Amino acid sequence: MVAALGESTGSFMLSRMRDRMLLDSTGRKILQLQPIINTSTLPDNLSTLPPGTFGHEYLAFCTTHNVSADTRTPIKYISDPELAYVMTRYRQVHDFWHTLLGLGITVQDELAIKWFEMVQTGLPVAALSSFVGPARLSKAERDILFDVYVPWAVQTGARAKFLMNIMYEEEFERPLEDVRKDIGVWPAPI
Repeated sequence: MVAALGESTGSFMLSRMRDRMLLDSTGRKILQLQPIINTSTLPDNLSTLPPGTFGHEYLAFCTTHNVSADTRTPIKYISDPELAYVMTRYRQVHDFWHTLLGLGITVQDELAIKWFEMVQTGLPVAALSSFVGPARLSKAERDILFDVYVPWAVQTGARAKFLMNIMYEEEFERPLEDVRKDIGVWPAPI
């Protein structure tokens, strides 16, 4: 349902995301090559990479939270092939963003990511989640979300490079802290 909503409401912003990718050499490369992220395309050596590398920490995130690169919903409602790929890529890099931002998969953490995504992408589905999702939180959780996570997510999202222009596949062996520094993100404060 959420995936269908994202596809059916985001064509204008997907076009803007694509245009931002076309303005960047790495973004153009991603659009040209259209790499797919799933368990068959991820490197086999992620489990042997040293702790602290982006690849090791990404695999640790997936293992800890029992998530997989194979769980992203296929695109059904976007007819333009290039925009369909932009939405595919957006979905497939989501767990990389969890790793970069140091966030788990609680509702509060997912909402912090959605605020970050809203600033980065402008997608209506991220905005809807950002504004409606907090209803699922307790008052104490909402207070932390709006007092701590939202200001951090807005500031980080606005200052960071456009995360759709990152070839994550080439970053696995690098220290996570170096990747964060180069992209201009820092972990959530809690």
